[in-house]
Amino acid sequence: MPEFQYEARLASGQQTSGILTAASEQDALGILSSRQLFPLRVMLSEEAVKAASKSQRKVSNKLLTSFYTKLADLLSAGVPLLRSLQLIIEQTSHSGLKSIIQEIHDQVADGTRLAESMAKHPKTFNDLVLSMVRAGEEGGFLEDVLKRVASFNEHQEELKSRVVGAMIYPSFLCLAGASIVTVMMVVFVPKFAPIFSRMQERGELPMATTTLLAFSEFLQSYWLIAIMALVGVGVAAQRCLETEDGREKFDMFRLKAWGIGVIVKNLAIARFCRILGTLLHNGVPILQSLRIAKDATGNRVLSTAIGEAADNVSSGKSLAEPLRASGQFPKEIMEMISVGEEANNLEQVLINISDNLERQTNRQLDMLVRMVEPLMLLLMAVIVVYIIFALLYPVLMMSGLS
Repeated sequence: MPEFQYEARLASGQQTSGILTAASEQDALGILSSRQLFPLRVMLSEEAVKAASKSQRKVSNKLLTSFYTKLADLLSAGVPLLRSLQLIIEQTSHSGLKSIIQEIHDQVADGTRLAESMAKHPKTFNDLVLSMVRAGEEGGFLEDVLKRVASFNEHQEELKSRVVGAMIYPSFLCLAGASIVTVMMVVFVPKFAPIFSRMQERGELPMATTTLLAFSEFLQSYWLIAIMALVGVGVAAQRCLETEDGREKFDMFRLKAWGIGVIVKNLAIARFCRILGTLLHNGVPILQSLRIAKDATGNRVLSTAIGEAADNVSSGKSLAEPLRASGQFPKEIMEMISVGEEANNLEQVLINISDNLERQTNRQLDMLVRMVEPLMLLLMAVIVVYIIFALLYPVLMMSGLS
């Protein structure tokens, strides 16, 4: 429990101060009253403030996965919840997560349910986790829910790592290419300008060389303005993305972009199907599951379509029909969802859809990366060849070898 610093007055009028431990500020006031003290000021101690600050920091999925796994294993072995939380606290080295678990332990000890205690840390536990834990508590299968949450987290981290890893090499090529070209334009190309001055005065300089020298001169003279312009465009784009309209337009662009649009859509639909199937499997009502799963797509366009489908489901319609009407979901997926609803096996069908989409997306991503790498190398080669040609061709003209 957190510590509170207090300043109070004794019945004699003498002022005193100290530190006490309490579950909340209200409890601290009650303790002071029981001691015949009249509180003047009660506040969290410095250590408690630091712990609270750390508890608000976002904890990595890797640490949370370990927490869910340990708690599930202890509960499966028959260890009571409070004792399980205490054992995990003793084994946790991360100060932020340790503080959070300690607060959860204290609140559960005071009679609060686990899901309600976790809900007081929204930056750490999202709606998906809270809904599943709540369903597990109500249904008596909390340990199974925690194992499924841990498995889901591991799966999402693997997928994220795969996407990020696939883009590392193309990003490196892009950065290296841009750096090489910039150095050549700013350092190497200007040294040829005096050599070509007479040809330029006579109008005999090739267009390729004239353009190259002009661009090089622009970079040398206005590099600061160019950087400021790029920063300004970036800030304007960021502010635009902070608006609902800008974010929706950007999400629509991502869905329709050549090459990556299909991958972005498949990943979003796969996340939606996996989360919805996981929630339904653990007894969360379909309307609540849809409201949670729609935000997991990471795309406003798809979230809006799913939200409208949820409204139609609440009116008594099936899930497949309104999703099909949105036009955002592939026909084959709609057919599988429709079959799952008819067979009363929707949650398993959704998990299967997610698995299939992720396998398909991994193949598409690998193919896209394999295409991007040679294309970027080819683009770099074309730029370098252009620079060399633009510089050597006038030299050959002057020497009479052209």
